[in-house]
Amino acid sequence: MPYVQAQGKKVFCAAHRGGKDGPTLTLIHGAGGSHLHWPTQLRRLPGATVYTLDLPGHGRSEGRGCDTIAGYAQTVVAFHDALGSEQAIIVGHSMGGAIAQTLALDYPDRVTGLVLVATGARLRVAPAILEGIRNDLAGTADLITRFAWSPEAPPTLTQLGKEALLKTGAAVLLRDFVACDNFDVMERLEDIQAPTLVVAGTVDQLTPLKYAHFLAQRIPAARLAVIEKAGHMVMLERPAEVGKAVQGFLEEIGAA
Repeated sequence: MPYVQAQGKKVFCAAHRGGKDGPTLTLIHGAGGSHLHWPTQLRRLPGATVYTLDLPGHGRSEGRGCDTIAGYAQTVVAFHDALGSEQAIIVGHSMGGAIAQTLALDYPDRVTGLVLVATGARLRVAPAILEGIRNDLAGTADLITRFAWSPEAPPTLTQLGKEALLKTGAAVLLRDFVACDNFDVMERLEDIQAPTLVVAGTVDQLTPLKYAHFLAQRIPAARLAVIEKAGHMVMLERPAEVGKAVQGFLEEIGAA
């Protein structure tokens, strides 16, 4: 089942079925990303059914992307409808975390849990980044890459990250960052009722650790996992630690 029809478009999905009685998780990547931004430790959680999709315009999926987080959230709902899956634990990185929060707020009956990775309740984007994507994609991809990874990240990973941004292209990447720039649920967090795990790296320069603390303090049923010396791409820099944190969370909420 590599593709699902959602909103009239082919959406790519990699699926791992670890057990029919285990939890269902949907992993949502960040701006300019794809399903490849999720490591094996999360894509193959023991006993879980895990769907890892490419948002429209990303990776292998059709479309041109959305310029609102709400638009992406609607795509994820349509994706689940096509699967016949009414509920899932939503795992989101960065922009994917914004989508996850929106799903929990606007479609609460569809969300049984949240894992918010390197994200925030508001995701403002520097005007220079938006302008740079329009006029100098290569240079801006270099800039984003420098901020996205910790100094300890292997150069092979950072190079792959930059190549992924360039492959996504300026049009889709710009729409992603516009969607992020307009996202703000800071005053709505207390309405999120799903049990939530917030995951953050201590040296994240794009969504600093204070963003994670804010989420964990304002979402009623939230807990925080801090990964030392990890940057914005925490799940790729520290896959084993993030996988362990998510597995522990699933056990705590009785989903594993």
